[in-house]
Amino acid sequence: MSAMPASTDLKNKGRTEPAKGKAGRAERIHHPDTAALDLATIMRTLGDPMRLEIVRLLGEEEEMLCGDVYERLGLPASTGSYHAKLLRQAGVTRARAAGTQRLLSLRREDLESRFPGLVELITAPR
Repeated sequence: MSAMPASTDLKNKGRTEPAKGKAGRAERIHHPDTAALDLATIMRTLGDPMRLEIVRLLGEEEEMLCGDVYERLGLPASTGSYHAKLLRQAGVTRARAAGTQRLLSLRREDLESRFPGLVELITAPR
């Protein structure tokens, strides 16, 4: 029985070329269109105290690394990532890739154009 060459990738079934994947293409992060933002969904998402704290923190900053947000709030990365995903899916925040990291920002203009006064309410200190 012959051994496979050291450079062989088992996922490629014995081929020696590199596996194709996310590394070779730009990753797209989905954000709902401004017109699709739903106030009930946004308010339900902000009903969680931790997500509201994330929004308040982002209200103080223009943009923050996800890791910095989680660290400032004392969240494990997995929990913070979950909350960030829900906020993004509701249309409250925007995420963008910066190398291997993610930057989070509040969708101020989009939220303000769709629901005037909402940003001021949700970013107000306690």
